[in-house]
Parts: sequence; C-alpha cells; structure tokens
Amino acid sequence: MLSNKTIENIKKTIAKYPKKRSASMDALMIAQQECGYLTEEALREIASILDISTVQLNEIAAFYTMYNKKPVGKYHVQVCTNVSCSLLGAEHIVEVLSKKLGTKKGETTPDNKFTLSEVECLGSCGTAPMMQINDDYYENLTDAKIEEILKGLK
Repeated sequence: MLSNKTIENIKKTIAKYPKKRSASMDALMIAQQECGYLTEEALREIASILDISTVQLNEIAAFYTMYNKKPVGKYHVQVCTNVSCSLLGAEHIVEVLSKKLGTKKGETTPDNKFTLSEVECLGSCGTAPMMQINDDYYENLTDAKIEEILKGLK
C-alpha cells in the first residue's frame, strides 16, 4: 500500500499533464522510490489513480529497465550491453562484475547489497563501456576502474 505522501506526490505530478495517463512514468518512479521496486499492489493503486488498467501500466513498467519489478540490492549495478557498449567490452564488464560481486546477472547477492543487471541503452554511447549504479553513471570502464568503484561502495 502506497503512503499518503506518495499518493499526494503522484497527484501533484498528474496536475502537470493534460491527461492523467501521461503521468504514468513519473508515477511509477515515485512509487518505486518509496517501495524500492514496483509491487503488484502499487501497480494496482497507481492504475486506479491514473484511470488506466493495470495491464497498461505493467506494459510501461516492463518496457523500461529503470523500473524494478522485484526487489534489488542496496546497489543496483546496471551494465549497458547495447551496441556501443557491447563493441567496447560490455560482456567482459559483466563477467568482471559477476566475479567481483559473487553473483550472476539478474541476481542479488545473499546480503542484499548488490544486484547485477544487463540493460539496454543508458544514453552514454560516447563513453562506452559504462554502467549505472543506482542513479550514478560510471563511464569508460576498465577492470581497474571497476575495482576502484566497488571499493568506494559501503
């Protein structure tokens, strides 16, 4: 169940758009910030607020990789594996991270500290290979940079 504050934030966001459904992406992000991921219950509540079906809202949430449909770790490590990043070693980056974190892509470490995900374009093709950890971008990755980045996370 979404908090009153979250519902109020969603309603404020709706006011910025000519149609309620246009606030779908913002509403999903607001709910995810509260819950950590998009629960089925949250999706139903948001759909009701926006006067759209849960199926329509699920289509949006499933299409974009920025929405989490299941719990993620404290640090959500998302490696871009689209064309530019793939050509410049994204698969190697995923392998390095998998070994360093002790988890496979699509999984979360047993301590819930890290989730490793492959995602489509994060819009930083000129600085490939790259990854996003929570809201921060890390670009022009090398094995040494990955080591340094991971050491800085607590």
